[in-house]
Amino acid sequence: MTTTLLRTADELHARTRAGRRAVVMTMGALHEGHATLIRTARGIAGPDGEVVVTVFVNPLQFGQGEDLDRYPRTLEADLKIAEQAGADAVFAPAVDEVYPGGEPQVRISAGPMGERLEGSSRPGHFDGMLTVVAKLLHLTRPDVALYGQKDAQQLALIRRMVRDLNFGMEIVGVPTVREEDGLALSSRNRYLSPKERHTALALSQALFAGRDRHAAQEALRARAREVPATRARAEALSAIGESRAAADAHAVAKAVPGAAAAVRAAARLVLDEAARLDPPLELDYLALVDPSDFTEIDDDFTGEAVLAVAARVGTTRLIDNVTLTFGAAS
Repeated sequence: MTTTLLRTADELHARTRAGRRAVVMTMGALHEGHATLIRTARGIAGPDGEVVVTVFVNPLQFGQGEDLDRYPRTLEADLKIAEQAGADAVFAPAVDEVYPGGEPQVRISAGPMGERLEGSSRPGHFDGMLTVVAKLLHLTRPDVALYGQKDAQQLALIRRMVRDLNFGMEIVGVPTVREEDGLALSSRNRYLSPKERHTALALSQALFAGRDRHAAQEALRARAREVPATRARAEALSAIGESRAAADAHAVAKAVPGAAAAVRAAARLVLDEAARLDPPLELDYLALVDPSDFTEIDDDFTGEAVLAVAARVGTTRLIDNVTLTFGAAS
């Protein structure tokens, strides 16, 4: 398969479409994480469908002092990766193709969710992201579009936009791809020195510590469902020698209500230790949130939650997250 490079929307619209079109949106500097997205898209589109990869460094997503000028632009290498992963076409428009009248006066607003976490740290970022995603969805006209779970808040906002504004295509989230040592793949990882990369491992290590604590809490929940809850029944069990079961029930009663707080504390401990490394990790936020609106969950929360972290190591800002499910069905 030879991947075709397209520079204009007219070139893209002139292509003959047979099956489903699956689109993977990127800002270039492709790596194995992007390749995984493209391979997943290939599977969804099938042999008769089409996979289009967009490569566009969107100026609206970069705030003052951020790395627009130094953001890597490696189109030739990107084409090779896209081709190897199964893309039919790479759509790499110029800025004036996407924004022919200059910066758009009418933009998509990310709303309250876009002001939290990443939105608080990077004001206006999500408005710019949603504006370009909306334009690229209109330009590429996909049946399905795929995005990485590593940018969990971005994915949640795109899903909300597509649903709220009736875009009429399927949005698929693809799990984060990691290095063997756990570091989430990112185009920004190339900026890290060896010592900085060592410090940066604390992001994933903190998330894994929180995940391990969560697993322990959920195991206690499962044990609680197996152990009689009434005091009379527990006393009866104790009387016949099953004191451990009664003790477990007591431990569960005390431990489970603090599940969310315990997860945050376990992750925070790792990040606090990383703040003392050389070079240090400078924490932006650690949050355990409801993915429907990215507000913090409380200890009574049940369902899927996102444990998210953002931090700076040297001059490089990194993000990561894991998904946890609280309160398995009884």
